[in-house]
Amino acid sequence: MKLRKYASFVICLALVMGVLAGCSKSNSPNNSAKEGEGEAQTQQASKDVKLTFFNTSAEVNTVFEELFKKYNELHPNVTIELIPTPIGGAQLEKFQSLLASGNPATIVNLDAGTILQYKDDFLDLEPEKAQYEELANPGAIEGALLDGQFLGIPWTAQGYGLLYNKRTVEEAIGGTFDPASVKTRDDLEALFKKIEAAGKAPVMVHGADWSMGAHYLGLTYSLQSQNVDDNRKFVEELKNGKVNLTENPQFTGLMDTFDLLKEYNARKSDPLVADYNRDSADFAKGNTAFYFMGDWSWAVIGTLEDRDDEFGIIPLPISNNPADFGNAQVAYSEPKLFAIDDSKSTPEQQEAAKAFIEWMVTSEEGQNAIISEMGLSMPYKDLKAQSTNIISNAVSKYIEEGNIINIGVINYLPQDYWAKTGASMQKYLVGKIDRQGLAQEVQDYWKTYAGK
Repeated sequence: MKLRKYASFVICLALVMGVLAGCSKSNSPNNSAKEGEGEAQTQQASKDVKLTFFNTSAEVNTVFEELFKKYNELHPNVTIELIPTPIGGAQLEKFQSLLASGNPATIVNLDAGTILQYKDDFLDLEPEKAQYEELANPGAIEGALLDGQFLGIPWTAQGYGLLYNKRTVEEAIGGTFDPASVKTRDDLEALFKKIEAAGKAPVMVHGADWSMGAHYLGLTYSLQSQNVDDNRKFVEELKNGKVNLTENPQFTGLMDTFDLLKEYNARKSDPLVADYNRDSADFAKGNTAFYFMGDWSWAVIGTLEDRDDEFGIIPLPISNNPADFGNAQVAYSEPKLFAIDDSKSTPEQQEAAKAFIEWMVTSEEGQNAIISEMGLSMPYKDLKAQSTNIISNAVSKYIEEGNIINIGVINYLPQDYWAKTGASMQKYLVGKIDRQGLAQEVQDYWKTYAGK
């Protein structure tokens, strides 16, 4: 799933990195994909326009700045200034401060939930919706809608589940590993036992609150139904005290699997150390076979020396019935969207911003920056750049087959849901509360939002 504070570093390194670029509103996506042919001449004839870009994908600030320079070369009348935010810093507070001061950024790269929260301040992109539906993979634009409105343009796609180190797993089982062989929780447990018997740690559980609250426990809200609106209704029932989580099969199934992960956790002796770089490195170098994490971890794994070369992903099994929703699907989201200010920006700035975004997601320069330099996936067809993210490529196979859990319900959750419930999950991880206590704390949290 951020998909958030330190989660910005992962769930958006995960979670995260975005870019925009553009030409002019009159250009169609197909025309803009031609590397801006004829656009510079057209734009140069118009007046100078300055855009500001608020970036919450702090890990790639320099990539954005290089793209801004390139775009300015193609369109000398358009200049774009980066408004950076620190990794894991008070990004939302900075955005709110700019908005309150009457000086908001022209373009923002924000979590979808934040755009929804401030939807009255962003431009309705409904007129542009059809052209992006034509460019994007099936369902990608629908998944980016917020209360039915097209307020932000998706530019990355992310997935998570149980990552696996192919070499480590195959050495442990003494043969070729077939990811499809793990269909149930019992299948996973049998595999963990073989790996442990071979002298390797079966799984890495990252103990940070964002991983526990957003990615793991957050699946409870997305597994209720394949329909996001139904999942929103479930959350409303939680707020109104109408749900007993200990009787909910999705919650109990997730927690039964979590108990299995706890038992075989490589960090069992110190589960809250939550050193993301260390956890990722141990997995990448084969010290642990599986890792509950997402494709954004490639930003760390891909840069390591002496790492292994082959990795993949399997769904997190939540029951012993292979047909249950979730057992064959990986979690999927479009964590960041590009949105355009409608509170202070001029019509000229808005048109230039639209053109810039279009260029960013359709041009070879933009796609190469996102896919090759940032190591992210894009929810678009006919891409011109080759992905170097091995894990992201593995996720893409599930996306192409439609085997995904749409976690879009998180766009409608309170900004603190992952931190508050993540703290409860951490208590459960170290045995400070039992299953009943965890369920009660989570239910109590949601009751504080009754009527909101």
